[in-house]
Amino acid sequence: MRSRVFYLVLLATSVAAAQTADELVTKNLQAKGGLEKIKAIHSLRFTGKMQQGGFRAQVGQEAKLPNLVRETFTLQGMTAIQAYDGATGWQISPFEGRKDPELLGEDDMRDLVEDADFYGPLVDYQQKGNRLEYLGHDTVDGDDALRLKVTLKNGDIVYYYFDPDTFLEIRTEKQQFIRGAVRERVTDLGSYKQVAGVYFPFSQESGPKANPNARAKITFDKIEANVPLADASFKMPAAPATPSPQQHPEAPEPKSKQEKPVKPPAPAKPPKG
Repeated sequence: MRSRVFYLVLLATSVAAAQTADELVTKNLQAKGGLEKIKAIHSLRFTGKMQQGGFRAQVGQEAKLPNLVRETFTLQGMTAIQAYDGATGWQISPFEGRKDPELLGEDDMRDLVEDADFYGPLVDYQQKGNRLEYLGHDTVDGDDALRLKVTLKNGDIVYYYFDPDTFLEIRTEKQQFIRGAVRERVTDLGSYKQVAGVYFPFSQESGPKANPNARAKITFDKIEANVPLADASFKMPAAPATPSPQQHPEAPEPKSKQEKPVKPPAPAKPPKG
C-alpha cells in the first residue's frame, strides 16, 4: 500500500512539474508578443558590433524558415562566414588563410544546426523532441530568476533563466556533449525592444562558463523581420576555378607593404527571438 501511495505522489509531482514548465513557457512566449506574432515572422536579419577585449568587429546573422542560417564576422576588411542550408554546413575562414568555401564537420556545425531552429527550442518543443523540466527559483547576479531545463533532441542541454516579473530570458547556459567532452557556454541577455511586435534582446554577453574574462559583448544596431532572403545565399558557393597555365597570378606586394592580419577571437552567437 505504501509503495502505491508513494508512486501516486511521485506521479502527481511529475505532472505538476510538467504543468509548471508549460506554464512558464506559455508566459515567456506571451511576454515576447504572443505565439501568433512570433510565427508571423519568417525571416530575420541581425546587424551589430562585437567587442571582446581589444577586438571590435562587425557581426551579422540572417535566418529564414524552415532552418536556414548564415553568420558573418568582419574585421580588418575581411569577412568570415559560417552557414547552414538545412542539410550542409560550410564556412569561409580568411583569418586562417582559407578564403575558399569548405564543408564543416558534424561537431563544428553543432552551433549552426541549433541556431537554425528558427523560433528557438521553446516553440513547439514537444514536436521537436525537446524535454522541459522546471527547476524552481535561482539567482542571476544576486537577482531572483526562474530556472528551466531544456534537453534538446540531440542530448544537449540549455538552462533558461527568466525574469520573474517580465518572464523574458535574462540568461542561458548551454551544455554540449561532444566526443565525451562537455562544452559549457553562458549568455546574458538584455535591452529588449520590439521588432514586428515581438521582443528581441538587442544586447548579449556570451562566452565560456569557466572563463568570464573571455566573454564577448554584442550590441545589435538593427534587427529586421521578414526581409527578403534568397535561399541561394545560404548554400555553399562553388570554389573558384583553378587558373590555367597560360594565366599568371598577380605579383604579390613587397613584404614591407603587406600587413599581417590579426586572427580574431571566436565570435559570439546572436540569440534567437
